[in-house]
Amino acid sequence: MRLATIRTPGGTAAAVVTGDELVPLDTADVSALLARPGWRAAAEDAERRAPRLPLAGARFAPVVPNPRKVVCVGHNYRAHIAELGHGVPAAPTLFTKWADGLLGHGEPLVLPAVSGQVDWEAEMAVVVGAELAGADREEAAAAIAGYTIANDVSVRDLQKRTSQWLPGKAFDALTPLGPWMVTADAFSPAGRTIRCLVDGEVVQEGDPGDLVFDAAALLADVSTFTRLRPGDVLLTGTPGGVGAARSPQRWLQPGQELVTEIAGIGRLVNPVTR
Repeated sequence: MRLATIRTPGGTAAAVVTGDELVPLDTADVSALLARPGWRAAAEDAERRAPRLPLAGARFAPVVPNPRKVVCVGHNYRAHIAELGHGVPAAPTLFTKWADGLLGHGEPLVLPAVSGQVDWEAEMAVVVGAELAGADREEAAAAIAGYTIANDVSVRDLQKRTSQWLPGKAFDALTPLGPWMVTADAFSPAGRTIRCLVDGEVVQEGDPGDLVFDAAALLADVSTFTRLRPGDVLLTGTPGGVGAARSPQRWLQPGQELVTEIAGIGRLVNPVTR
C-alpha cells in the first residue's frame, strides 16, 4: 500500500495511492492516520469504497508533515565514509531536524541566500508506526510502518563551521520527503537502488546493502534515549557521490532539477530556485 499526504483547498488529507489515482481519507495526514488504531484496515476499507481523484496534478505535502521527531544518521554508507576519508563508526552518528525543514514532492527547493555550498544527499527514510522505547532489534523492525524517499540537502559551509552539524542540516524547507510511503509489508530494502540525479545526471547511486547500521538497528539505538511514536521519521544515511567529496566540489544551482529515486518506491522531484 502507498500512502501520501496531499494538499487540498482546506489544508491536507491522507490518501491511498492506487495506480494512477488517489483515494482521499478522512484524516489530516499520514502521521494522524498512523496514530489511529486499526489504521491499515481503515485505509484498505476506504480504498474499496471512497471516490477517487486523478494522481496527475495532485499537490503533495511531505508524506509526514508534522513528525514529533526527525532523526538522521551520518556516515552510514561505507562508500560515503570512504569518500570522506573517515573510519567506520562503532555507533551511529545521529543528528536531528524539525518538521519545518520538510518539503513536499514537486515543491521548490529554495537555496539559502547565506550559502553557496548546498549539497545533495539521497536517502531512504523510515516512518515509525508504533511506539518504541528501549526496543530490541526485533521490536524495532516490527514498528516500521513503511519506507519513503528523502534528500538530506545540506548547507556545507554552515555545517562545517563548528564540530556541531545542526546549522547546516536543519534549514527550513530544505529536506524533501515523499512523495508517498510504501508500507513495510509491500517493500523490502534489500537490493533496492538509491539514486540522486541533478538535471538528469546520476550523481549518487547505492543500495542499503552498503549500510553500516540498518533501519532496525538504528531505531533500536535511538529508542534507548528517546521515545519514538507513530509518524516519527528516521533518515538512514546517504551513499557515496556527494558534491562536497568531489574534485572540484559541486553545489546545487538555481534552475536545476533535483531528483531522488528508490527502486520500488518512486521518484521525489524538486526544482531548485534561489
